[in-house]
Amino acid sequence: MFKKILVANRGEIALRVICACKELGIKTVAVYSEADAQSLHVRFADEAVCIGPAQAAASYMNIPAVISAAAITNAEAIHPGYGFLSENSNFAEVCETSGITFIGPTPEMIRLMGDKNNARQKLKTLGVPVLPGSDGLIQNENEAEEWAKEIGCPVVIKASAGGGGRGMRVAWEPAEVTASFLAAQNESQQVFGSGDLYMEKLIVNARHIEFQILVDRYGKGLHLGERECSIQRRYQKILEESPSTAMTVEKRREIGGLLERVLGHVGYTNAGTVEFLMDEYGNLFFIEINTRIQVEHAITEMVTGIDLVKSQILLAAGARMSEIAKGEVTLRGHSIECRINAENPETFLPSAGRISSFHTPGGTGVRVDSACYNECVISRYYDSLIAKVVVQGRNREEAISRMRRALEMFIIEGVHTLIPLHQKILSDVDFNQGNYNVSFLERFQTTPNKAEKKAQKQPQVASTLHEP
Repeated sequence: MFKKILVANRGEIALRVICACKELGIKTVAVYSEADAQSLHVRFADEAVCIGPAQAAASYMNIPAVISAAAITNAEAIHPGYGFLSENSNFAEVCETSGITFIGPTPEMIRLMGDKNNARQKLKTLGVPVLPGSDGLIQNENEAEEWAKEIGCPVVIKASAGGGGRGMRVAWEPAEVTASFLAAQNESQQVFGSGDLYMEKLIVNARHIEFQILVDRYGKGLHLGERECSIQRRYQKILEESPSTAMTVEKRREIGGLLERVLGHVGYTNAGTVEFLMDEYGNLFFIEINTRIQVEHAITEMVTGIDLVKSQILLAAGARMSEIAKGEVTLRGHSIECRINAENPETFLPSAGRISSFHTPGGTGVRVDSACYNECVISRYYDSLIAKVVVQGRNREEAISRMRRALEMFIIEGVHTLIPLHQKILSDVDFNQGNYNVSFLERFQTTPNKAEKKAQKQPQVASTLHEP
């Protein structure tokens, strides 16, 4: 087992990793920017190293600075959390060559799964259902038109290196294909440094379902059920729940078992999240794999009783799957997570500033993951997540009721938050009946500002969040 782990992140996920390490008896090293000198992850780690100025590119994403911090503190492993360097294959490779264990998949696997088209083609050959689409990358607009003809509009053109809705355009009819292709290519080149694109059939008003998978070094995989992530705005998840109301026991066992075998076969290790779209008939189609811990991992922990961050550490240290769980995992009850962001609930504009009053809810079945406190500052340099409120109930009805109560008791003053929006969602009849899809939040949108009007020219299509 590791004696010391460096946490290459900030905020609530850094605290979450520190908590897991403390329970395992592992010393921790926090890295922080000048803007985060007073942060709780700095306070609760055993050691802390400042690695640069406030800008993430000069601190949390500065690979030489992070590796140097690990070297001077004699850290044996690095946990990247989510976002920042968590899916950076070059960083994982530098860790490897520096004799430091990267707590996650291998650099080769991160590279393979980070290319959406390659991952799609690879899993297709292994029997994982994928959407009808192009056979590889599309070279030009003429080829895009030919593929759209074969697949049939509407189609979605996606950046192979992309995510979070960037480098993605929809063509509802053949006449729109060329313009959509060129727009997606231009944005993909600017954002990801690559103009590689592929095409898939568009599922309108799909549901967004993701499976949590763990795989040990010996090829043994384990699925921990699914999470429903369809409550999202412009591809950013806001509320998640587990299990999904649209999933049957038979379909869960079928897809989960398939993923256990496939990921073990290709040499995947550690934690991963496999993303799917579900059509109106309950069919699942693979989108991509996130090679890291997810923001919404807590709801899986609540319904399975398995600590995912501890599992990541144990697997990276060489543990077998039998040490993580014995046989098939049983889902117990129902869990919901609400992301409390520092944003205006009507316009979604960021609300950076000082929190003047902060009180978290408690009681049976309520968990709050946060790195905030009275008088702390929500910085404009980083993601606006204040807290994750996670509840568990014996069933979905109890979980919804428990979340309503928790949100009523959550006091945050000094900045705007999404709590009022979550309260609207939880009171919605369709949500309570489990009848929703990725277009659900459109009913709560007010008159959009200019930026929103521009964004709304593209329809809502399920995608995955690239965490901050």
